[in-house]
Amino acid sequence: QVQVVESGGGLVQAGGSLRLSCAVSGRTFTTYTMGWFRQAPGKEREFLAGINRSGGNTYYADSVKGRFTISRDNAKNTVFLQMAILKPEDTAVYYCGAGNYAIIDKASNVLYWGQGTQVTVSS
Repeated sequence: QVQVVESGGGLVQAGGSLRLSCAVSGRTFTTYTMGWFRQAPGKEREFLAGINRSGGNTYYADSVKGRFTISRDNAKNTVFLQMAILKPEDTAVYYCGAGNYAIIDKASNVLYWGQGTQVTVSS
């Protein structure tokens, strides 16, 4: 059974930074392409960033490009999302997902989800 656990959310002021972590257990971590998503109340789950199995290829949604950085540490079975210049509209529950596709850029590509971590950006 694969487990995905996010951490690192919290309350931050606009313009601040936050780093999210996502630990994966239960199978070989490098089996999976990883992605970060978020979901605000009343909205659909939105793709933010993805990273391939080796960590050599990353890609981002336009809404976060230049502000968010995805990375992974395959030795620690962990993927990260470094967030900077945060805005109130970034407030959402942030989810980590693991999948078998070469690219994860939509929720339907995800096999395993974490429980989410809340990020709140105050103005």
